[in-house]
Amino acid sequence: MTTRMLATLSQLALREIRLAWRRPADTLGATLFFVVAGAMFPLAVGPDPALLLAIGPGVLWVCALLGILLTLNRPFAQDYDNGALEQLLVSPHPLPLLVGAKLAAHWFSSCLPLILASPVLALQFGLPPHAIGILVLSLLLGTPTLALVGGLGAALTLGLRGGALLPLLVLPLYVPVLIFGAGAVSATHAGLGAGPQLSLLGACLCLAILLCPWSASAALRVALD
Repeated sequence: MTTRMLATLSQLALREIRLAWRRPADTLGATLFFVVAGAMFPLAVGPDPALLLAIGPGVLWVCALLGILLTLNRPFAQDYDNGALEQLLVSPHPLPLLVGAKLAAHWFSSCLPLILASPVLALQFGLPPHAIGILVLSLLLGTPTLALVGGLGAALTLGLRGGALLPLLVLPLYVPVLIFGAGAVSATHAGLGAGPQLSLLGACLCLAILLCPWSASAALRVALD
């Protein structure tokens, strides 16, 4: 990878981050949903510590997943409307790398604040410190996979009317990440090692890195033809 290509990718990623933070209400939508939805569960189910501890990992992961769903159409929709996406297609640099840079910037601006907020919510469910650490680690491994798969879904549905198709398309693909992420925290609390679940999350991330940028690039070319 040449120095010029690295400079282009870094500039593209920084541009995406700057544009995202010019709309903080939209950028932090996933985090706000995660915090509000997660805080409602202890109010709804009552103050039983054993119950909160049992449902905490699953609730936190479901709230994180649903919060990320709110931001899935953001990486490509605005560039599609203003014509900037067509400039990426005629760029001399490989389109999958450019798409990967956009999705990485999307994860950094939308998903990383959610991860930073997760320890505070975990305390409401009574998770011990070691389980909170595994929760943060599982989110660090799992949310990039959600962003990459969501980017592929956004590319496949680009330009279509209605926003219901995108969640229906990506939710089945999110199920393994949800199971392994919540399972890692639950296994830690039960005294079992979280290594197998974290390894599977890492495998899902590697597979998503290998497949999603290239598949999304092909979908973008079809959408813009």
